[in-house]
Amino acid sequence: MLSRRTLAASALALSASLLAGCARDRAPAVDYVLLNGQKASSQQWTGKVMLVNFWATSCATCVKEMPQVIATHNKFKGRGFDTVAVAMSYDPPAFVAKFAETRQLPFGVAIDNTGAVANAFGQVQMTPTTFLINKRGEIVKRYVGEPDFAALHGLIEQLLAEA
Repeated sequence: MLSRRTLAASALALSASLLAGCARDRAPAVDYVLLNGQKASSQQWTGKVMLVNFWATSCATCVKEMPQVIATHNKFKGRGFDTVAVAMSYDPPAFVAKFAETRQLPFGVAIDNTGAVANAFGQVQMTPTTFLINKRGEIVKRYVGEPDFAALHGLIEQLLAEA
């Protein structure tokens, strides 16, 4: 039978390890090119809450969720929020451009020709994969698959309210 002192020490150690797990990873430093040819960098995200959505035109879930990604962007864009949609390296650029044009995507669309952006974010392979990044450049949440958009909006509200 364990003593109270051993149990207390174990509980304290567990609490410390759980708190350490709360430390957030910094978003990687990445450079990318938007569909319009403009060069961009994650350095431009400082001070903004960012939604980084990895997607593909061949991904049914990506296509299905895109109207909600657009609505999310439009809802928060005037308050220090921005979105970048990163097309996967296997997605033909012509398909990406046509999709962005026909759906009138209101945010930056990057073509990750080499896969460098996906690799920098932890070797993203499944689509959609979406990252929510706070104003300090820390990854707050990673979604694999379609997010619960109501919960996502609540989290964005919290992050926008932070100093």
